[in-house]
Amino acid sequence: MFIQQFFVSGLAHSSYLLGGTSTCAIVDPRRDIELYLDAAASMGMKITHILQTHLHADFVSGHLDLAEATGAVIVAPRSADCQFSHLDVAEGDSFQIDDLEIRVLETPGHTPEHITYVVVDHGRGPEPAVIFCGDTLFVGDVGRPDLFPGMALELAAKLYGSLHEKLMALPPFCEVYPAHGAGSLCGRAMGAKRTSTVGYEKLYNGALAIGDRQRFITSLTTDMPAAPDHFSRCSDINRRGPALVRTLPVPAPLPPQRFREAMAESDTVVLDVRGYAAFGGQHVPGSYHIDLGGNFATFAGWVLPPDRKILLVAEQAHEASEAAVALHRVGLDQVIGYLEGGMFEWAKAGFGTDHVPQLSAPELNQRISCGDGLVLVDVRSVGEFGAAHVEGAIHIPAPQLRTRHTELDPDRDIALVCSTGHRSSLAASILKRNGFSRVWNVAGGMTGFNAAGFAPECPLCVVPHGPRFMGR
Repeated sequence: MFIQQFFVSGLAHSSYLLGGTSTCAIVDPRRDIELYLDAAASMGMKITHILQTHLHADFVSGHLDLAEATGAVIVAPRSADCQFSHLDVAEGDSFQIDDLEIRVLETPGHTPEHITYVVVDHGRGPEPAVIFCGDTLFVGDVGRPDLFPGMALELAAKLYGSLHEKLMALPPFCEVYPAHGAGSLCGRAMGAKRTSTVGYEKLYNGALAIGDRQRFITSLTTDMPAAPDHFSRCSDINRRGPALVRTLPVPAPLPPQRFREAMAESDTVVLDVRGYAAFGGQHVPGSYHIDLGGNFATFAGWVLPPDRKILLVAEQAHEASEAAVALHRVGLDQVIGYLEGGMFEWAKAGFGTDHVPQLSAPELNQRISCGDGLVLVDVRSVGEFGAAHVEGAIHIPAPQLRTRHTELDPDRDIALVCSTGHRSSLAASILKRNGFSRVWNVAGGMTGFNAAGFAPECPLCVVPHGPRFMGR
C-alpha cells in the first residue's frame, strides 16, 4: 500500500492517492487535478477509482474532471443522491484495488450522507490499516454538525454514534487520514498535524473525550465559528456535478480601456489580489481586496457574489492565473479577465484611483492615546476578539461588514484591524464600496500591535500553524 497526501493551504484541504501495485484511487480530489495525474504517472500507476467521502461544503471537488481524464469510476455515498455517473455505496459494501480491500462505513454527522473508507492491506494482514474519514474525525477535533439549517442536533447525535460506535471500534494502530487540517472551518479546533491514529485520537482528541452524548451534542452545537457563504452552495454543486474546468472562461489580459469598459457592466466585480500595502497605495475604485497571500479562497467564497463575473487586478499575469484556480476551488467560475500591466498601466492611462492609508502600530497607538476620535473596528473572529483586543474597539467580523456597515458612521475616521492586515484590508474595501471615505488599515494588525508592546500577546495570533481566524 502506498499513500501520498496533497495539501491545499488556506482551505487546509487534504486529498490522497491510495495506491496498490499497479492501480490507485484518488480520495476527495480538489478541482485542479494535474498533480494527481503527475503523481500516478510517476509511480507507474493507473487511476481507477475516485473516492468521495461526502458532499464537500467548503470546496468544489474535481471528481468529474478526474473521471473524464482517466476513465476512473467515481465512488460516492448512496444517500448523497449524486446526479452524475458513479458507483453508489453504503454500509457493508466493499471493493478491491489490487491487494487492497476498501470497506464502507456510514458515518453521518458532519453531513447526512457521510461515509468512511476503511482500507485493509491484504498484502500485509487482515486488520484495518487505514481510514479515509473525510470530515468525521480530524486530528484533535471532529467535524462540525451545524452546516444544515434545522439539523444540527440530529447530526450531532449521529456524529457521536459514528465516532464512538464505529471509528473508535477500529484497531488503535489504524491510521487516520482526514480531509482537513488546522485552518479549515469544517471543524473548530483542528491540530496542525495532518495525520494520526485511532488510538492517539481516542486518548487525546478533546471532542472525543466528551463521553456523555448530551454534553457532546451541546458542545458541537454551541459557539461554533461562522460558516462562509460558499458552504451553503458547494455541497449542491458537488451533488449535481461541477462544470468541467476545461469549459470555464480563461482569464483574458485586458488593457486598461477594455478593463474599464468591462467593469462598467452591472454583472461584474473587480477583485484586487495584491498585497494590502499595494492595494492601499492605489487601486481601481470599487474593488474588493483579498490578498492572495492570505486565506484567499475561503474569503473569496465568503464575500464575493457568486452570480457575478470577476475581473482581477494582480502584480503579474501568473498571479492572476493562480487566483483564478483558487476561485474555481470555491465555485467562483466566471473569472473573465485581468488588468494587463496592472495598476502601473491603469495609472498611465490616466484613470482615477482610490486609496486606503496604512497605520503602523505606533501610529495607531498614538491616535488611540491622544483621543482624536478614531473609531477602531476589530474585524477578527469572535474567538480571536475574545482572546485579546484593544480596549474600546468595536467588533464586527470582516464578512459581516457587507451588511453591518450601517452600524458605523461614515463621517468618522475608521481604522480596521485584524491579526496581520489581510482581513482588515478586505474590510476596508467593503467599507469603501459602501461609500466610506475616511478609512485606514492597520498594517501588521494585532500581531504588530502586540509585538510593539502596546497590548498583551494574543494567544491565537502568535501560533504560526494554527487556525488563525477561527480559534475559540
